[in-house]
Amino acid sequence: MTEPTMNGSWVRTAVLVAVLLLQTATCQLQYETRYCEQRVDHFSFVNSDTYLQKYLYNDTFWDHDGGPIFIYTGNEGDIEGFAQSSGFVWDIAPEFNALVIFAEHRYYGDSMPYGELSTTNLTYYGFLSAEQALADFASLIYEIKNSTPGAANSPVISFGGSYGGMLTAWFRMKYPHVVDGGIAASAPILQFPGVTPCGAFAEVVTRVFTEVNPECTETVRKSWSIINRLGLTEEGRGTLATTFSLCKPLKSYIHVLALISWLGAIYDNVAEVNYPYPADFIQPLPAWPVRAMCEHMTDSSEDDDTLLQSLALAVNVYSNYTGDTMCNDISDSQESNLTSSEEPWSFQSCAEMVFPMCQTGVDDMFYVSPWDYDTYAESCYEAYGLMPRRFMIEMLFGATKIEDYSNIVFSNGHLDPWSGGGILYNVSDTVLAYIIEDAAHHLDLRGSNPADPQSVIDARNFEKRYIQLWIDEARINNLAKKSS
Repeated sequence: MTEPTMNGSWVRTAVLVAVLLLQTATCQLQYETRYCEQRVDHFSFVNSDTYLQKYLYNDTFWDHDGGPIFIYTGNEGDIEGFAQSSGFVWDIAPEFNALVIFAEHRYYGDSMPYGELSTTNLTYYGFLSAEQALADFASLIYEIKNSTPGAANSPVISFGGSYGGMLTAWFRMKYPHVVDGGIAASAPILQFPGVTPCGAFAEVVTRVFTEVNPECTETVRKSWSIINRLGLTEEGRGTLATTFSLCKPLKSYIHVLALISWLGAIYDNVAEVNYPYPADFIQPLPAWPVRAMCEHMTDSSEDDDTLLQSLALAVNVYSNYTGDTMCNDISDSQESNLTSSEEPWSFQSCAEMVFPMCQTGVDDMFYVSPWDYDTYAESCYEAYGLMPRRFMIEMLFGATKIEDYSNIVFSNGHLDPWSGGGILYNVSDTVLAYIIEDAAHHLDLRGSNPADPQSVIDARNFEKRYIQLWIDEARINNLAKKSS
């Protein structure tokens, strides 16, 4: 990659053609990797630094005479991974004769404004925000429309899943003159302080497990007291390490808490990617992994030793589905995510993406873990030297007060824990919610698969109808402007 420049014309697009092939469940993805020069700070006339934002480009199916542009608003990671897991965009591009763009989010992947310095301190880190990222996306669309023959009047449809779905919704809200409509899949735009209860996520995870088998939920709930009891003695900690095939001994109760955190994260992750076919979105898992785990937890009245063995077999579905894992390394969970300068999302979580998360052990199946803003804010200050702006997102984008916006479909899976912070009702005639009965985290955005439930197929058809409607509306508006 060419080193990011710190000056010069920010609208120039630097192109590095590198055709890549990624295998998905339905097709091979072919695209060019390109770079667009962006301002580091879109909202200042003082800082003139620029950087190179990576994006993936495919015009194989594009109608070069005003065909639509499909842009995926990149999440917290390498853009190639999101391209690979968003097969719906690629599947429908031929049907709509669309130009496909997957735009990488600043400070992730190769899109680092200050190279290796980007995540070292606030001087360089301070330009990481959703608002700056949205300006990047808008600038990229402007550059493509102004530099690509046939694209000047192309309707623009945005797609995104999870945080990318939040960005797609906000993209349409903040730049309606740039993007004509958005499919915001599994976008928890309400997962913020004072808007959504901190226990919403854990309660959905618990419901997903309970709907498979209530005994499964009760086994997990009962396990915490057993783990706690064993964790108080050296002999008990040895039993826990052996039972869960840990790579390292549990030397103290602090390490037992790390085990508890590791287990909780597994239940969260399995619910999030509870797909109807084998997938490796987080790591290799079987079809319907919650069901596969619950097959081992069918009797919560088992004695303590037997119950713990059942729990370990269930956890093994997640930690060692392929059979290649020799032992489970939980060391990562012994450190706070806030302490790592390697994780830009941790910085964002401290700066603006403040997601209150808690577990009560009563309304959910988890180990008790309260949410305390002051403790969270103190951790952020220790890690990054900043205090969270916990109401910033609500101020910028409106939270529940979004009835004045238009042309957004919020899709949420009934099985998705993040749906607790999502839009689950029609806000207006043009800001719509679609609940997918048999879907986990943005399953509708993944590529078509023979195992897809009918509810997912119906959701995609619903989304395609609105995509066509938005494209038609944009073209009618363009014609009206020309004739006026």
